[in-house]
Amino acid sequence: MNVATGCSNEGVSICGVRVSNFSQEEAIALIHRAIVERVRGYSIYIANTHTFNLASDDQQYHAVLNRASKVFADGTGARWAARMRGVRLKDNLVGTDLIPRLFDATAGKGYRYFLLGGGAEAVERAARACSRLYTGWSLAGFHHGYSESKDVPRVIDLVNSTRADLLLVAMGNPHQERWIDTYREYLTTPVCVGVGGLVDHWAGRLTRAPMWVRRHGFEWVQILLQQPHKWRRYILGNPKFLLRMMLTARRDRYLSGLNPAPSRLTP
Repeated sequence: MNVATGCSNEGVSICGVRVSNFSQEEAIALIHRAIVERVRGYSIYIANTHTFNLASDDQQYHAVLNRASKVFADGTGARWAARMRGVRLKDNLVGTDLIPRLFDATAGKGYRYFLLGGGAEAVERAARACSRLYTGWSLAGFHHGYSESKDVPRVIDLVNSTRADLLLVAMGNPHQERWIDTYREYLTTPVCVGVGGLVDHWAGRLTRAPMWVRRHGFEWVQILLQQPHKWRRYILGNPKFLLRMMLTARRDRYLSGLNPAPSRLTP
C-alpha cells in the first residue's frame, strides 16, 4: 500500500484495535445499507486518542471495541498513528460531522432516529434542535443517559417501541461502547452508533472550533477551553498516546496485515 496515495480499504490496527478506513461517503453508504438491510445490532464506534488510551489500559474495553461491527477513527492522533502503520486514513470520521451528513444524504426516506445520552435537559434541547435542523429524518424519541441498571430494560423497551432505524448513544467513552456491546442483542434498532459529545453540541452546550482549527488538528483545544475538567485527557493523554503510538507501531503493522478490518458489511 502506497502511503502517499493513501489507498487502503482494509483498515489498520491502532493499539491493537481494528479500525476501518472509509471516506465519509463510504461510511454513510455503509450505515445506510445496514439500515436498508435491517441488520440488527450493527454497532459503530468512533475512536480518538482518548478511546485508544482507555483500550490500552483496559483489556475488557479493548475487547468491546474489537467486537464492534466497525470502528471509525476520529482526530489527528489517529491519523498520525495510521500513517506510522503505513496507512493514510481517507477521512476524519468525527460524529459531529458524520451524523449530520448522514441525515442530509439520506433525507426524505422515512428514517427515524432515537437519541440516548446526556442529561435530561441537554438531550431534550438536542432533540428539539435536531427536529428543526434535520427535517429529512424523524425523531423517534429521546432519553437521558443516566439510567441505573434496574431501569435499562425500560429504556430498551422504549427504544424498541419507537421502531427507530438509528440509535445514537451519547454517553462518552467507555460507557457508550460498553452499553451498546451489552444490550445490542436486545435492541431491534438496526444500527447503533456511539457519538460521544454530539448531544452536547446539538444542545448548544459545546461549540465547534473554526474550520481552520479543525484542519490543523487542534479542535481538542476548543473542547478543553469549554470543558476544562477534561484536562487530564488532553494534557496528559495526548503525549501518552504519542508514546504508545511509537512503541506499538511494529506490532500493529503486523496485526494490520494479519487481521485487516473487514470492508464488507458484516453484523
